[in-house]
Amino acid sequence: MKKEDWYGKAFAFFCNKECEMFPCHTVDNEDDYNCLFCYCPLYMLDDKCEGDFSYLESGIKDCSRCIVPHKKENYGLITEKFADILKKMKENKEKNE
Repeated sequence: MKKEDWYGKAFAFFCNKECEMFPCHTVDNEDDYNCLFCYCPLYMLDDKCEGDFSYLESGIKDCSRCIVPHKKENYGLITEKFADILKKMKENKEKNE
Protein backbone atom coordinates (compact mmCIF):
# COMPACT_ATOMS: atom_id res chain seq x y z
CA MET A 1 0.00 0.00 0.00
CA LYS A 2 1.47 3.32 -1.03
CA LYS A 3 1.70 6.02 1.65
CA GLU A 4 -0.78 8.24 -0.12
CA ASP A 5 -3.39 5.45 0.11
CA TRP A 6 -3.36 5.31 3.93
CA TYR A 7 -1.74 8.52 5.14
CA GLY A 8 -4.12 10.66 7.18
CA LYS A 9 -6.83 7.99 7.26
CA ALA A 10 -8.50 7.20 10.59
CA PHE A 11 -7.86 3.45 10.27
CA ALA A 12 -4.10 4.05 10.28
CA PHE A 13 -3.97 5.84 13.64
CA PHE A 14 -5.39 5.38 17.13
CA CYS A 15 -4.23 7.17 20.25
CA ASN A 16 -5.49 5.85 23.60
CA LYS A 17 -4.56 8.47 26.19
CA GLU A 18 -6.90 6.75 28.66
CA CYS A 19 -4.64 3.69 28.78
CA GLU A 20 -2.94 3.10 32.13
CA MET A 21 0.37 2.59 30.31
CA PHE A 22 0.16 5.66 28.03
CA PRO A 23 2.67 6.43 26.73
CA CYS A 24 4.55 3.18 27.15
CA HIS A 25 7.63 4.72 25.51
CA THR A 26 9.10 8.22 25.83
CA VAL A 27 8.24 10.41 22.84
CA ASP A 28 8.43 14.09 21.97
CA ASN A 29 4.80 14.50 20.89
CA GLU A 30 2.11 12.41 22.61
CA ASP A 31 -0.54 13.63 20.14
CA ASP A 32 1.19 11.67 17.35
CA TYR A 33 1.60 8.52 19.48
CA ASN A 34 0.01 5.62 17.63
CA CYS A 35 -1.44 2.90 19.89
CA LEU A 36 -2.84 0.89 16.97
CA PHE A 37 0.02 -1.62 17.14
CA CYS A 38 0.25 -1.69 20.94
CA TYR A 39 1.58 -5.24 20.80
CA CYS A 40 4.03 -4.93 17.94
CA PRO A 41 3.36 -7.43 15.15
CA LEU A 42 7.01 -7.07 14.08
CA TYR A 43 8.31 -8.61 17.32
CA MET A 44 8.32 -12.11 15.84
CA LEU A 45 10.55 -11.05 12.94
CA ASP A 46 13.54 -11.15 15.28
CA ASP A 47 16.40 -9.01 13.87
CA LYS A 48 14.42 -8.14 10.69
CA CYS A 49 11.85 -5.95 12.47
CA GLU A 50 13.72 -2.68 11.73
CA GLY A 51 13.26 -1.51 15.31
CA ASP A 52 15.61 -0.42 18.10
CA PHE A 53 15.90 -3.57 20.19
CA SER A 54 18.40 -5.69 22.06
CA TYR A 55 18.42 -9.19 23.49
CA LEU A 56 18.52 -9.79 27.22
CA GLU A 57 20.92 -12.38 28.65
CA SER A 58 17.95 -14.75 28.79
CA GLY A 59 17.54 -14.47 25.01
CA ILE A 60 14.30 -12.49 25.26
CA LYS A 61 13.99 -9.62 22.81
CA ASP A 62 13.82 -6.25 24.61
CA CYS A 63 11.92 -3.58 22.67
CA SER A 64 11.66 -1.05 25.48
CA ARG A 65 13.66 1.54 23.48
CA CYS A 66 11.69 1.03 20.27
CA ILE A 67 8.96 3.38 19.07
CA VAL A 68 8.65 2.09 15.48
CA PRO A 69 5.06 0.80 15.92
CA HIS A 70 4.06 3.99 17.73
CA LYS A 71 5.09 6.46 15.04
CA LYS A 72 2.15 7.73 13.04
CA GLU A 73 4.13 7.54 9.79
CA ASN A 74 5.07 3.85 10.23
CA TYR A 75 1.66 2.30 9.49
CA GLY A 76 2.79 1.44 5.96
CA LEU A 77 6.11 -0.01 7.13
CA ILE A 78 4.27 -2.37 9.47
CA THR A 79 1.50 -3.42 7.08
CA GLU A 80 4.08 -4.10 4.35
CA LYS A 81 5.67 -6.65 6.71
CA PHE A 82 2.47 -8.73 7.11
CA ALA A 83 3.59 -11.19 4.41
CA ASP A 84 6.87 -11.71 6.30
CA ILE A 85 4.92 -12.21 9.54
CA LEU A 86 2.69 -14.84 7.92
CA LYS A 87 5.74 -16.62 6.51
CA LYS A 88 7.38 -16.66 9.94
CA MET A 89 4.16 -17.98 11.52
CA LYS A 90 4.04 -20.80 8.97
CA GLU A 91 7.70 -21.67 9.61
CA ASN A 92 7.09 -21.73 13.37
CA LYS A 93 4.04 -23.95 12.94
CA GLU A 94 5.93 -26.41 10.73
CA LYS A 95 8.84 -26.47 13.16
CA ASN A 96 6.49 -27.30 16.07
CA GLU A 97 4.54 -30.06 14.28
